[in-house]
Amino acid sequence: MELIQKYFPNLLDQQIYKLSSLKNLYAYWNTYVNLISRKTFNDFYQQHVLFCLGIAKVFSFYPGSCVMDLGTGGGFPGIPLSIVFPHTKFILVDSIRKKIKIIEKIIYHLHLKNVFPICIRAEKLENQFDFVVTRYVKKIDIIHNWIKDKFKYKSTYKIQNGAFYIKGGNLYDELKRFPHAVEYPLNHYFNEPFFITKKIVWISNI
Repeated sequence: MELIQKYFPNLLDQQIYKLSSLKNLYAYWNTYVNLISRKTFNDFYQQHVLFCLGIAKVFSFYPGSCVMDLGTGGGFPGIPLSIVFPHTKFILVDSIRKKIKIIEKIIYHLHLKNVFPICIRAEKLENQFDFVVTRYVKKIDIIHNWIKDKFKYKSTYKIQNGAFYIKGGNLYDELKRFPHAVEYPLNHYFNEPFFITKKIVWISNI
């Protein structure tokens, strides 16, 4: 948790408490359902929480906006982001019901009032969103086809509505179709070697 406070020194006490509670909660529920990889659990705050909060280093979601976390799995990146942005609404979407059921319990325990999990395939959702966030779900072109009609037509912020992809490795082939994509290397924000190949990719919906 010290790693989170190192890079986010302005968190409120309540935010620190909720973020610091995550590891024990996931340690407990991970014994029932594989929410996150057990191989990475010892590095929970770096590989899961801080990695997801990389989005918060490149963009601040505004109060009242609505964000879909596509393929949320164990609640990442939606749950860490919802703690940092408590006035933004997060819809956590996944097609695996047993994961959604446990995410509901984690949300209840943390008293997160701005998080709403839904068990559904993203392409079947009829809702519209200001932004989409997703980590390691599918290749970008596949996800883009799922979400291209899920955005609100009018942007109410200084940038166009669109999606943030949390990715790693060489994305040259994935981004060929998206010349307007913007890559944010996370090693510009975090010093740890884990982030050398990690990045946030922003693609607007136009």
